[in-house]
Amino acid sequence: MQETIFGREKDTQLMERALEQAQCAFDLGEVPIGAVVVDARGTVIGSGFNQVEQNHTQSAHAEMVAIAQAGQTVGDWRLNGCWIYVTLEPCGMCMALIRLSRLQGMVFGTDSPLFAHRLDKVDLVSVYNKDPLLTVQGICKEESSALLKQFFKQKRKKGEHAT
Repeated sequence: MQETIFGREKDTQLMERALEQAQCAFDLGEVPIGAVVVDARGTVIGSGFNQVEQNHTQSAHAEMVAIAQAGQTVGDWRLNGCWIYVTLEPCGMCMALIRLSRLQGMVFGTDSPLFAHRLDKVDLVSVYNKDPLLTVQGICKEESSALLKQFFKQKRKKGEHAT
């Protein structure tokens, strides 16, 4: 596991962009998860936030929205050399998409104790002969975790159910 991709300062800036996306989700009453996809130079080519409740579909996870936008930006579903920054560790579904999209790696803020891909019971087999996916974790961990905690605290206070 690496410690940074573009250096601590640039990685933090990119994760702050993902946190801005997460705040958009929060403001709409969605679980506050945000993601940005960057090219090999660190330029944002896709961004997204959780829109599951609004769109009534699991396919509206932040990672899926950001990856779809990145594909449209570059005109290809193959995102070789690109990275995804996401505020919460991806679930198994999103990890499969990350691998299928041929992203070089991912950076995530905080661990997911409930739905993380590492907790899924099905081993993710390598999609291709090699699986070079690189991972960096813990960039803006406190900020990512605090936003999620604030969201669920408000939901519990209102007696609402959100998962």
